Amino acid sequence: MGFFGKIRDALKKTKEKVATKLRQLFLKNKMGDAFYDELEEILLSADVGVATAEEVVAEVKEEAIEGKVKDEQFVTDLLKDILEDILNEAPTPAFEYPCVIMFVGVNGVGKTTTIGKVANWFVKNKKTVTVAAADTFRAAATSQLEVWADRAKVRIVKHEEGSDPSAVVFDAVSSAKARKTDVLLIDTAGRLHVKENLMNELKKMDRVVEREFPEAHFYKFLVLDATTGQNAYSQARVFKETVDLDGIVLTKLDGTAKGGFVFSLCGELKVPVVFAGVGEKIEDLELFDAEQFVEGFF
Repeated sequence: MGFFGKIRDALKKTKEKVATKLRQLFLKNKMGDAFYDELEEILLSADVGVATAEEVVAEVKEEAIEGKVKDEQFVTDLLKDILEDILNEAPTPAFEYPCVIMFVGVNGVGKTTTIGKVANWFVKNKKTVTVAAADTFRAAATSQLEVWADRAKVRIVKHEEGSDPSAVVFDAVSSAKARKTDVLLIDTAGRLHVKENLMNELKKMDRVVEREFPEAHFYKFLVLDATTGQNAYSQARVFKETVDLDGIVLTKLDGTAKGGFVFSLCGELKVPVVFAGVGEKIEDLELFDAEQFVEGFF
């Protein structure tokens, strides 16, 4: 099953909710002010942010009035086009090698599992991969990453529990350079986005990579739990201020009925979604596709 099939299945809950409400809206309302107010409510109910929902509805209204169109299919297609454009506002980074990807996020979003899946994705694309176990605080974090590294058949660099995370990053960078590894993936401890000292630690690891591996293409990816909806947006905003995010990985997309926050991430924060987790298996990770996401959303 390709991305479309997986994303369609993953977004089933969201699609059922949004599509049903849209059909009911077209049945009961002519395209006046009440129609557009309710259209905005439908978007908000799917966790599209307020600013993004208002922008989308205003554009739909303008286009529909100019075209003097009241056809349901036209409006639906127009809505899809506008939402797809929003997802494409932030360009997705094209991977260049050697590259380093540092994964950040709060506790419980699935960073370690995601790193295993991303490692597997690169291996399937014929790249050599090393993972760095820089989450030295959480009990069993390193052993969990070892399991995923073994599944993906990639090397792991680790220290003892409680070690300085930046020291792990330093050693991992040195190892990746010495072995001419294509991709270095760095796991980091989950942290509350309101804890300043933990966020400063991310900056320290960031500086180690920049200083020790300047020739590498360095990406910072935020891992977000799709089931948290708009709370994921607030997390992304703070992390972006701290480490200048290059992309987002969505986990648990198959467990949410509120996938609309993704449009706010791309439209308001200008951060692209790079990967989407669409299941629990190691191969259940796909490159994000804006067109197919929108098709799965409605």
